[in-house]
Amino acid sequence: MRKLKNILVTGGAGFIGCNFIHYLFGLSNSGTDLFEDAGFDGRVINVDCLTYAGNLESLKDVEEKFGVSSCGENARYFFEKVDICDRAQIERIFKQYDIDTVIHFAAESHVDRSILGPEAFMKTNVMGTFTLLDVARNYWGISLDNQRDDVLFHHISTDEVYGSLGETGYFLETTSYDPRSPYSSSKASSDHIVMAYYHTYGLPITLSNCTNNYGPFQFPEKLLPLMISNIKDGKNLPVYGKGDNIRDWIYVEDHNRGVWQIVKNSPAGEKWNLGGENEWQNIRLLNEVIDLASKELGKDAEEVRKTITYVKDRPGHDKRYAIDCTKAKTRLGWERKMTFEQGLLATIRWYLSHGEWIANIQSGAYKDWISKNYTEQGR
Repeated sequence: MRKLKNILVTGGAGFIGCNFIHYLFGLSNSGTDLFEDAGFDGRVINVDCLTYAGNLESLKDVEEKFGVSSCGENARYFFEKVDICDRAQIERIFKQYDIDTVIHFAAESHVDRSILGPEAFMKTNVMGTFTLLDVARNYWGISLDNQRDDVLFHHISTDEVYGSLGETGYFLETTSYDPRSPYSSSKASSDHIVMAYYHTYGLPITLSNCTNNYGPFQFPEKLLPLMISNIKDGKNLPVYGKGDNIRDWIYVEDHNRGVWQIVKNSPAGEKWNLGGENEWQNIRLLNEVIDLASKELGKDAEEVRKTITYVKDRPGHDKRYAIDCTKAKTRLGWERKMTFEQGLLATIRWYLSHGEWIANIQSGAYKDWISKNYTEQGR
């Protein structure tokens, strides 16, 4: 088991990253401070440049309990508003906090946005990852002649790098890459660069590819929060094509628990698939959401169903994703704990009870909150 001390979490103000930070500090369903539980005297340094999807309001409770403003010199959580492509700032952060572990969530991740504007995806996902890898290699003094086992770079990727499945079969860690969108191709590129730094320089890396995450704090343009909000507000429910595309869904805390087990226990150079073993056709999932959300809201589900609107399919829309996570289950002892029925209902209730959080994003007020509370290069 690795001894972790100063953990750099990139993209910690985004959906999966902020849930990971909550998970580490025991502010999620687990309720366990994982640093204390594992005997780690750890600090988390959250680096995020706060693009449209970065929302520090999602981490107010972490800041209040573990941040500098509350704990002073004994703080265990720090935020740095920095672009991961800014090498000088990344070098400063490595030196200032003596980083020994990188958990790299930061990415542009919305497929539709990548089709409309691919450049940002290439910049952040490819060049940003390269910058982090190269700074880590230099700061840690890694070379084939100087190997270390007390540092780690963990890279979070997606199942979309594998391309599209037919009606049968699953993605394995050994499945060839076949990305179909600017987003997935940028993530595939970053995966290859990560593995190249392991093979060329001996940089201690691990890599995980995960399926669709769901849960609290997800940006409202994504499928589940969008549909839940639209059901609440009586708006149309847009569905691509015939709605017959299939995705595998995993609760975000189950994913993050897998990441943590990899970071603690995986040998360097290993690649891991993390999946929910929980496939849903998009239209079938939407109907399930309609049933559950309508019941919570006291609405007629059949009337809500009339608001489903089929729209032109997305270019290059992959038919089916499904992950085989046998390796993680057998070698790490990891498995998902949240059933989809429990997780989906908990997610619906979270969004329905956090209308102000959603409204602040939709109105842009969350950006005003950030500008009032944070300076350009940190708190």
